[in-house]
Amino acid sequence: MSDMADRARAVVDAHRGDRGALLPVLHGLQAEFGYLDQALLPLVAKELNLSRADVHGVISFYTDFRTEPPGRTVVKLCRAEACQSVGAERLVAHAEQVLGSKVGQTTADGSVSSPTAAWWSTCTAEPARPQRQSSNSSRSMPRSSPWTTPLPCSALADAP
Repeated sequence: MSDMADRARAVVDAHRGDRGALLPVLHGLQAEFGYLDQALLPLVAKELNLSRADVHGVISFYTDFRTEPPGRTVVKLCRAEACQSVGAERLVAHAEQVLGSKVGQTTADGSVSSPTAAWWSTCTAEPARPQRQSSNSSRSMPRSSPWTTPLPCSALADAP
């Protein structure tokens, strides 16, 4: 943990003088480690003179913070009302069947995590559009994967 704690302190130190440093620190830690390790949260709270409850509250409020290591690829599926109205739940069911895991979980082999999103501000343009990102910048999904092409709402009619 010492190496991890030292790396975490370096992230905190980079933002210590910032007004409202907690969010930049949490984003920095997630960028450094890929997720927010629960073991580091007391350190963050102590270093920023906050309660652990304050740190936990911010992490649990923002859905982009992860407290478990993500899969090598992250596929976000929007489940906002506009997306649901054009068949997002069919896309979710299809994703669960293809991935072999429930949305919100990581596949058993650690290859894909599929968190849901409630709002991307793009619902009027193309609801239920899967959004992918590699959790490891040196690895991404192959171009031939069905998850690599954005799926506009008009394509949902063809989803199972």
